[in-house]
Amino acid sequence: MIYLVEDDGSIRELVTYTLTNEGFEARGFSRPSEFWKGLEEETPDLILLDIMLPEESGLDMLKKLRALPRTAKVPIMMLTARGTEYDKVIGLDYGADDYLPKPFGMMELIARIKALLRRTQPSTGDEEYTAGDISVSLARHTVTVKGRDVVLTRKEFELLELLVENKGIVFTRDQLLTKIWGYAFDGESRTVDVHIRSLRQKLGEAGHQIQTVRGIGYRMEETAK
Repeated sequence: MIYLVEDDGSIRELVTYTLTNEGFEARGFSRPSEFWKGLEEETPDLILLDIMLPEESGLDMLKKLRALPRTAKVPIMMLTARGTEYDKVIGLDYGADDYLPKPFGMMELIARIKALLRRTQPSTGDEEYTAGDISVSLARHTVTVKGRDVVLTRKEFELLELLVENKGIVFTRDQLLTKIWGYAFDGESRTVDVHIRSLRQKLGEAGHQIQTVRGIGYRMEETAK
């Protein structure tokens, strides 16, 4: 089930109609209060969320959804006319998994939804990767530093997993954008920098293992230098 929160009736009807034709179950909500009531009935597989909404903003809803245990890991895509780099970075930093500015084509929307659902399928493996004091468990979707649990957003977890799994390898910002977000944001490398900064803070002393390679990108070291 896909939930869409969009106060523009024509966009809401077009998106839900297209999703249904593509084989998805979809419900559209014109107001946040309707969405919260629908959320009491079931937990969707994916949420499409506008930013400019009556009653409360999409960003406020996003923060609430990420704070609720049963929706903390539900993939969320922002659909909004606010398409500046700053707005995108804020939305992604608040925990959004993807960001599609209006106007957008239905084929692109469907392709992005399918890619997002593929990326966010829970791992069935029992892989566990380590780098120094950092341990990442794919099966349990957990991160520990010296045995201490570290709570990360979905994108922070995916970013850390990639770096730890490939420790010593340098990734450019564009490579990280493509691998983690599934496509390249034109020139918006600050998205990566924001997530790296947040990761370092949450990892504490172990955060220094994420090394900046000047003019290129980032890599994970086995131990902090």
